[in-house]
Amino acid sequence: MGRNKTAWATTAALMAATLGVAAVPAAATTTTTTTTAQTTACPTGWGSVAETRSAATTESLTNVRTGRHACFDRMVVDVPGAGTSGLGYSVRYVSRLYQDGSGNHVPVGGGAVLEVRVAAPAYDPDTGQPTYPVRAGERLKGVNLTGYRTFRDARFVGSFEGDTQIGLGVRARLPFRVWVATDRIVVDVAHNWTGAR
Repeated sequence: MGRNKTAWATTAALMAATLGVAAVPAAATTTTTTTTAQTTACPTGWGSVAETRSAATTESLTNVRTGRHACFDRMVVDVPGAGTSGLGYSVRYVSRLYQDGSGNHVPVGGGAVLEVRVAAPAYDPDTGQPTYPVRAGERLKGVNLTGYRTFRDARFVGSFEGDTQIGLGVRARLPFRVWVATDRIVVDVAHNWTGAR
């Protein structure tokens, strides 16, 4: 008798488990899998060749900030009043970074160095007073790269004849993209080449 009760309880448990699984529609399982695949993939198709945009502004660069994202590290250069049409840039990997005007070498830490040139002064063109008061070779004001996966160092190189240079040290020569939004230039550097998180 005790054996029949045990067999009956086991059979009932198996039936309940089977019915519970069968009650989940197949579409729900597929949706969950698709959503997971979408959230773990990162953008691909970025490269490591120079990116430029021919434009310039006399509006002054006032701030540089960084942020961490799931797939990339981001640097934003703020140029208030420039809109989008006046924002020009040149971003490229360099073996060594030299300051415009003086030709002085500015060391930047990391496995590779991106030279970020913004076609905007870091000073007031009328008075010559700095609008982003950091000296050549110093770390960017207010930027702390602790915990970043890609960024290693960020240095102010200088501002000469309306162009501002920034050195961005990254872990390795990784793919990047550059784009503009109102009053800012954005540089994103991927965590890897594969698009995996």
